[in-house]
Amino acid sequence: MNIIVAIDLIDGKCVRLIQGDFKKKKIYNNDPLEMAYFLENNGISRLHLVDLDGAKKGKVVHWKILEKIAKNTHLIIDFGGGIHTEDDIRAVFDNGGHMATIGSIAVKKPILLKKWIHIYGKEKILLGVDIKNNKIATNGWTKFFDIPFFDFLKEKNNHGIKKIFCTDISKDGIMSGPSFSLYKKIIQKFPNIEFIASGGIRNIEDINKLSNLGCKGVIIGKAIYEKKISLLELINWEKKNNNN
Repeated sequence: MNIIVAIDLIDGKCVRLIQGDFKKKKIYNNDPLEMAYFLENNGISRLHLVDLDGAKKGKVVHWKILEKIAKNTHLIIDFGGGIHTEDDIRAVFDNGGHMATIGSIAVKKPILLKKWIHIYGKEKILLGVDIKNNKIATNGWTKFFDIPFFDFLKEKNNHGIKKIFCTDISKDGIMSGPSFSLYKKIIQKFPNIEFIASGGIRNIEDINKLSNLGCKGVIIGKAIYEKKISLLELINWEKKNNNN
């Protein structure tokens, strides 16, 4: 299981929100590149870079930060937030992103997503599904759709999506524990996908449980920034468990 660290961007700074609320943000570093250096120098290899300004506006804002981190580190980066057009997704890869995280477009323009899977390949597309009270959220968690969650995942899986992460917004940023029961159902229903857990991670025990459920990755943010989990713990866990 891959350890993936999140950097969320607002106004060019590293932040974390509480349950997706833009009014409840905390700034952890004014320089995302500095944070990326810190992560890489402490053994992290995967970065989940989220343009929250872009997600809210429906237009990517922080291309330059992606480019800067990609040029100056060896981190494997998936980048998302505001990817809505052909130019947007092309720019992700032109600026050093390894994967494009697609969210809103999967809901609003499924035909376009199918086209992107065909052009770039299933390994390059990471589907991000954010839910709250069983509703799918888009546009930086500001709009909600009454779409049956598992039907939605089945459709995307049939279209070729193989990499999915799911955030239960009610768990995000409050370190109350991940949505174990939801993730268990997803993995049971779709055993052929590479499923990544996101939201609510508190400690190494949570990571052990997610690994035992069959998660292929876990995105961690606030628990690291609030020093509830150390990077050394994460790296040691990854080495121990992935070498077994």
